Amino acid sequence: MSFGASPSILGLFDTYPIGARLAIGEDSGFWVGNFGGIQCGIALLTNAQLFSNVGTPIDGIRPVVRIPIRSITFVSQ
Repeated sequence: MSFGASPSILGLFDTYPIGARLAIGEDSGFWVGNFGGIQCGIALLTNAQLFSNVGTPIDGIRPVVRIPIRSITFVSQ
């Protein structure tokens, strides 16, 4: 169970298996990486890279990224 996260937001992740390649959006851009799960209101991505809203890479690949559920604007595969 994840505390501090809305069940409707957590439902966005129900159909994605661990390891699925996802794009997770935030206000400032979006992360693309492998879904690592949800833990305590945080979405985990592995081998993830941050992109600007226009699709330009902002940073290199990171082994693990923790994204607060409350800051997520979209999830897509």
